[in-house]
Amino acid sequence: MPEQYVVPQFIDSEDKIFGPVTARQFIILMVVALMEFLLFKLLSFVFFLLIGIPFLALGGTIAFTKINGQPFHFFILNAVQTFKKPGLRVWDKTVTDTQLRDYMAKAPPLVLTRFEHKAYAGTSRIEELALVVNTGGVYKPEE
Repeated sequence: MPEQYVVPQFIDSEDKIFGPVTARQFIILMVVALMEFLLFKLLSFVFFLLIGIPFLALGGTIAFTKINGQPFHFFILNAVQTFKKPGLRVWDKTVTDTQLRDYMAKAPPLVLTRFEHKAYAGTSRIEELALVVNTGGVYKPEE
């Protein structure tokens, strides 16, 4: 009997460490909290509110938002890669029309192939019958 193997399931779900918060989300939130603390210590309260609240919202968005089942930072990376690619692809035609016509006017070289019949290798009658049975009658022994 063949051996049975356990197939892992739910491999796309991340491990939870604090309730519904995954390790990735926890690290992102810790970095955002550290940056918020530094902003609070370095800036006045008005500037802290102007810079800190949007920064906190961005950190929460990156940590918890999923688009098409993927984390938000993958969506941002895919968007950046898409915008870096050129929108219009242009064929750089370096060959002139006359060169193309000359190339098309040339006849392709004829390649002559010569078929050689191989000498029949003698086999026993049992081997020929086994071949006929194994191929379902498609093989016809040469006589």
